[in-house]
Amino acid sequence: MSTAQTSSAFDLRALRSAIESRDAAAQAAMFADDAEVVMVDRDHPPGEPQVLRGIGEIRPMLDDLFARDMTHQVQSAVTDGERAAYVLACRYPDGTRVLCSTMLELDGDRIARQVGVQAWDG
Repeated sequence: MSTAQTSSAFDLRALRSAIESRDAAAQAAMFADDAEVVMVDRDHPPGEPQVLRGIGEIRPMLDDLFARDMTHQVQSAVTDGERAAYVLACRYPDGTRVLCSTMLELDGDRIARQVGVQAWDG
């Protein structure tokens, strides 16, 4: 797994570290105050995705996510300076796996918008 970075001020390695160490505060600090997160998963189909607006809605989601007993591994992370993308592989202690493909729109060193699609075992 290599991380490709070009002339972006966005720190993809720091994002990987925050996610894999389950550091909600560090990841939240990477979002713009008015950022948007859009998530499609088994509970939120494409026609009705979960949409979080602003760090006030995003931070509690990160706190909840990283409080769960599960591992997170960032795979295939890339950035071109304006966007970044990665695959997130998660595993719960009971063996349940979750795979999330994520695209980030960047504004300098901050995440302006995140769109993710998750798939769960079972």
